[in-house]
Amino acid sequence: MAPAMDIDENDTTTKATTTTTTTTKAPKKLGTPSSSAENASPHPNMALAQSIHRLTMYHTGKLSKEDAAEIMGMEPEELLERVMSQVGTGGKSVADVIAEGEKKLKAKVDGEFGDAKKDEEEVDEENEPLLNPSLYEHLQSTLYYASPTVLSPSDLSLLTNYHTASLATLSTLVTNATEEAGDMEVLQAKMDIARYAAKSCTKEEALKAYEEVVALPKLSTGKKMDAFLEMARVASFWGDWKVMRETLDKASKAIAKGGDWDRRNRLKAYQAISHILVRDMESASKLLVDGIATFSCGELCEYSEFITYAVVTSLLYLPRTELKKSIIDGSEILQVAKEIPVVIRLANTLYDCDYTQYLHTIVALQPHLIANRYLQPHAGYLLREFHVLGFKQFLDSYQSVTLESMASSFGVGTEFLDVQLSRFIAAGRLTAKIDKFGGVVETNRPDEKNARYRDMIQKGDLLLNRIQKLGRVVDL
Repeated sequence: MAPAMDIDENDTTTKATTTTTTTTKAPKKLGTPSSSAENASPHPNMALAQSIHRLTMYHTGKLSKEDAAEIMGMEPEELLERVMSQVGTGGKSVADVIAEGEKKLKAKVDGEFGDAKKDEEEVDEENEPLLNPSLYEHLQSTLYYASPTVLSPSDLSLLTNYHTASLATLSTLVTNATEEAGDMEVLQAKMDIARYAAKSCTKEEALKAYEEVVALPKLSTGKKMDAFLEMARVASFWGDWKVMRETLDKASKAIAKGGDWDRRNRLKAYQAISHILVRDMESASKLLVDGIATFSCGELCEYSEFITYAVVTSLLYLPRTELKKSIIDGSEILQVAKEIPVVIRLANTLYDCDYTQYLHTIVALQPHLIANRYLQPHAGYLLREFHVLGFKQFLDSYQSVTLESMASSFGVGTEFLDVQLSRFIAAGRLTAKIDKFGGVVETNRPDEKNARYRDMIQKGDLLLNRIQKLGRVVDL
């Protein structure tokens, strides 16, 4: 057995592999990929996860065919065929893809730790068919996929057996590396298994494989972070938000012991998505705005998608001056403005106080929120908050205003506005009251200074009462 050594952050073999990969990926992403992001596995493919979500929303009736076609850039039926082809065999026969896979695997085994990756360098891994029988079967049932080219149960069984045999072969490489090579080769062999499972096997198999990677002794913080982030993507792809958060918590603890800024910035992007999932929009907003200039993890989402999250969350919390500086006039955001026109229009109309167009944009935004797998669970909440934000900004400019004038500014009827304002005032979201007889809305600006004073007096009284009770106990 070769002598043990600390696993280095820089794997020259991996660098060779990623040089070709990044050449294909670069035009697709405006965010510059970092060195660690270039080495990240393209699987699971998060763009594929978004496509699956959109098809699910369409098939459950939450997204109309017109909205789905506009957002997807094609008819839902066409996207379904593409998704099933990518998840399956890419239009090839099962026998052919198994033969090709066995040939590549044999080349890897024969090459062992030398030039085993030469053939893989010429392959665009991101667009390779996944050959994933469990995912294929799940989508076939949930999306009601029926086509002459659909894979039969026997085909899926053949793929399952093929993956079982392939994983066993890859496991022999781990054994050989342990006996004949060093820690770096063992790490690479373990990562090959994890990435293979993330691409073609079940969630449980992939997570277990990554757990074995992070359990390796003498694993550097950087390599451990890479494994944690890929593990978090596996959990995210399958919609296991709990495991995703737990994995990111482990990554945070690991990087606290030491880690480069590149991986810290990537972790912030993952954490921002995690905050969105639990509706902690304020924390997400801070991380997203900080990450706009340093975004480098295109494996998680496209840059325009990242900017969408930043704009949507920041509108709710950033003051106008900061909103103007970071969002409205942000150079990075202006680069992708044509790709996300609805989101940009929402920010601009709010800042310009064009309330009629602002409400129209909120309506146009709804299908885009539903079509996004991270924002869809919070679509109702976000739409409600955007309404509150617009009403509050308008009322802050007046001590009193007629319902008719306000309704005219928002381009709605007075009855609709009355119902909306009443609901938000009753819920304590707007500090105003409606004079129904006079048809006037009067604002009640809270006196923050007196409110703080009253709060201090109440807390002081409470403290004195507790001290008196403690004094009586001590006297006894």
